[in-house]
Amino acid sequence: MTPILEFTLTNTYKTRTILKNYLDSISLEDLNKIPEGYNNNIFWNIAHLVATQQILVYKFSDVPALVSDEIINAYRKGTKPEGDVTQAEVDEIRELLFSTLDQTKKDYESGMFKTYNSITTSMDSTLTNVEEAIAYNNFHEGIHLGSVLALRRAMGLT
Repeated sequence: MTPILEFTLTNTYKTRTILKNYLDSISLEDLNKIPEGYNNNIFWNIAHLVATQQILVYKFSDVPALVSDEIINAYRKGTKPEGDVTQAEVDEIRELLFSTLDQTKKDYESGMFKTYNSITTSMDSTLTNVEEAIAYNNFHEGIHLGSVLALRRAMGLT
């Protein structure tokens, strides 16, 4: 793994550690709460990051995702919470926050990502290879960390 990719994944781990701490410290009720003026909740934003990383890195590389199609379909771009999640679902996403990154690193180092189907994201970034997808993913995760912070503030959790 190149030093820049190692740096990039290290920063992804840092973002996800912050988010894991929210999963650990915010009640299930508050993780599910959608404040007035918002269309999603804290949990959705965190699960969305797991799904999106899998889509950007794995699906566009024609490599099977590490998470279920149910997770990807429930939390991909354009979705919203369809009901309250359970503690078991929170626990599953908490584990996937890091296991998916650990496996992504192993899969990258083993040369698994041989092709990439270019995509232009909604932020007008064109990704042409898996390295760009891994780097762009950090930008995307930063946006949603900001959303989680705004939701916390709207709910008086800060």
